[in-house]
Amino acid sequence: MWKDFKEFAMKGNIVDLAVAVVIGGAFGKIVTSLVSNIIMPLVGVLTGGIDLTESFVFGSGDAKVKLGEFLQSIIDFLIIAFAIFMALRLMTKLTRKKEEAVVEEPAPELDTKEELLKEIRDLLKKEQA
Repeated sequence: MWKDFKEFAMKGNIVDLAVAVVIGGAFGKIVTSLVSNIIMPLVGVLTGGIDLTESFVFGSGDAKVKLGEFLQSIIDFLIIAFAIFMALRLMTKLTRKKEEAVVEEPAPELDTKEELLKEIRDLLKKEQA
């Protein structure tokens, strides 16, 4: 059982997936920090000092609807989705170029008449030499 688990865990896809999850989590934290510490304050400055995360709060007591924080989460998502889209687009272009470089045109197949004519030509060249 241990051997089966070890083979499963060490497959390339599983290790790649684990690395992607860790990097994705770190990237998500960076984007969240970018949005909350840079983009949203700039939006606040452009809107005349309005803090969207604190301005759009509705409800009473502990039951509050925080539309500003929801808007901030949407901006986080859009930035992450755009970054993933660009990374996948770049990877797709690179793999296409590699595939195009590898593909070679097959030599044209000769029919029997053409092969016989080539053999006759070669024989005639040998006789003349």
